[in-house]
Amino acid sequence: MELRQLRYFIGVSEAGSLLKASGRLHIAQPALGQQIAALESEVGAQLFDRSSRGMALTDAGKVFLEHAKVVLSDLDRARDAVRGAGSVPRGEVALGLPTTVGLTATVAILKACRARLPDVRLKIVEAYSGFLREWLLSGRLDLAVLFGDNAEAGLAKQPLLDEWLVFVAGAAAPRLPKKLPLASLATWPLILPGKEHGLRKIIDDACAPMGIALDVVAEVESLGSVKRAAQAGLGATILSMGSVAEEVASGQLQNARLDSPAMARRVVCATNIARPATQAKAAVHALVQEVIREMVQSKSWPGRWVGTRP
Repeated sequence: MELRQLRYFIGVSEAGSLLKASGRLHIAQPALGQQIAALESEVGAQLFDRSSRGMALTDAGKVFLEHAKVVLSDLDRARDAVRGAGSVPRGEVALGLPTTVGLTATVAILKACRARLPDVRLKIVEAYSGFLREWLLSGRLDLAVLFGDNAEAGLAKQPLLDEWLVFVAGAAAPRLPKKLPLASLATWPLILPGKEHGLRKIIDDACAPMGIALDVVAEVESLGSVKRAAQAGLGATILSMGSVAEEVASGQLQNARLDSPAMARRVVCATNIARPATQAKAAVHALVQEVIREMVQSKSWPGRWVGTRP
């Protein structure tokens, strides 16, 4: 198997036909078709469904595409690492951020990276932490901010902070106190993520020992939709303070600290222990820790710092 075959394969998958891909890849269509056929023979599976409308990935092709992208990305990282050895950090670094963390920290991290690591191309991917964990293990990400410091095979986790979870309601709801007893959650209609979501697990685990039955009127996975529903008075919710700071400051939402030590979650910076280190990756890892520490100290990210100074 040759690297050029992987590039041809990715090119055809993106173009959707040999004709379009041959123009983009600057290779004759018959030769391109032969390379794809040779690749399919090498891997022992049909990677494309061929029809008069073009070429579409089979299920096997979709799986192979993810691995092909990782291989070529690793090649680029290796090239950057060699070129950057003994000099300033340079090259691309892929950083994963959960959506709630992205709202709080993306701009600050980008600003610091531009100022302190001008030769690093930072690629930020925002998604649910479950997806980020999967992509970190598969090599699509170099590092990721995740929730929870429990040991996981293949990952090294650096604790950063414990962030508070707060009760959130619309501005038209009765005025909230500074602290709300956990038992009072039973009296509110709630809009929460599904039971498999990490945030929901924290909430359920905190309420179960006290026998608190929650009135969950809707399960919504989208952070933006949850906040808009709360603003519209359709129900209250529970989120991190950082994810609603802007709406609280503008008076669209109000919040109360939940009077329970269980209503917090640990934020960590995770790396894949099987992936090779690069100077750029190490520099971004240290920068992320430093930026988040500064945010906690300035109270722009409400929580308690538990990490060490990078």
